Amino acid sequence: MDDIDPQLLRVLRAVADGGSITRAATALGSSQPAVSQLLTRAEQRLGHALVLRGGRGATLTHAGQVLADHALHVQAALTAAREDLDAVGGLTRGRVRLAGFPSASSTLVPAVLARLASTAPSVATSYVEVEPPEALDLVRSGEVDVALTFTHVGDDTGVDAALLSRPLGRDPLALVTPRTGAASGAGPASGAGPASGAGPASGAGPASGAGPASGAGPAAAPTSAAAGPVDLATLRHARWIGGCPRCRGHLLASCAASGFTPDIVLETDNAAAVVGLVAAGLGVALLPRLALVTTVLPPQVEVAPADDDLARRVEVVVARGAERVPSVRATLEAVRAAAHLLDGPLPG
Repeated sequence: MDDIDPQLLRVLRAVADGGSITRAATALGSSQPAVSQLLTRAEQRLGHALVLRGGRGATLTHAGQVLADHALHVQAALTAAREDLDAVGGLTRGRVRLAGFPSASSTLVPAVLARLASTAPSVATSYVEVEPPEALDLVRSGEVDVALTFTHVGDDTGVDAALLSRPLGRDPLALVTPRTGAASGAGPASGAGPASGAGPASGAGPASGAGPASGAGPAAAPTSAAAGPVDLATLRHARWIGGCPRCRGHLLASCAASGFTPDIVLETDNAAAVVGLVAAGLGVALLPRLALVTTVLPPQVEVAPADDDLARRVEVVVARGAERVPSVRATLEAVRAAAHLLDGPLPG
């Protein structure tokens, strides 16, 4: 197997990701002729066609894909060997590139980076905030070493043999609604719009019980976070605020299971913005606990638990084999140490 070198695997992986030899060369910091020649020599040496070249780009043959699938594992093994050699007596150097979703940025990520700074101060760290699908793509391309992601029950994420995923815990979801007596806007059944005068400035406090929303029909707000899980069907007439594409898909699926299609009128993946919109009486929303624990909750909103089956599963993902790299291994230990932050009651 001396005729299969790591550079060939990297080139094949880049062709698969970029869809052309030119884009692969750009990604690798090389020239198109140099990459093309490397592939031609490899095909002659191995006796297999590796790339199908066409007018609109290039694709891998089955033989090329077989080799490309090993690229991440080989790179991880080489990195592990380099770090092991550099740190025979301990973790004295290394680099970890971390990716995570927005609500992890203010909760899990600071704890992970702080622990790494304490236990492995010579490891250089970086962080980028992206949604889970993009984070997985970055791991596949080798641009990120460790990714914090989440999934919901029913998500069609498939199985990627190139990735290793480890569960960290569950992040429960909560319904965030306008407080009874505050500005309504939760839907037609509430009986009052944002300009009805039932808002916070009208003098009706959270405990007044006044206003049409206090005992109204299906869109009436839950009374407290301790009242037990809220049936989504009770908010079938509400106006909804959607989040990231994966969260929006989960909202649609959850509401469909409850027998209705939510009227999503606003969309933002900024938790503070969602809470502000709810406080203004412009809709209701499903938010995860991680997003709520670091968000200021104004008195105009109420938080109530959603069904436990709706909770999202938080996971840490690396390229298979990368867990042997000392710096990645230290990061995984720091992630596991931070997993306790997933526990605790809902705020509000």
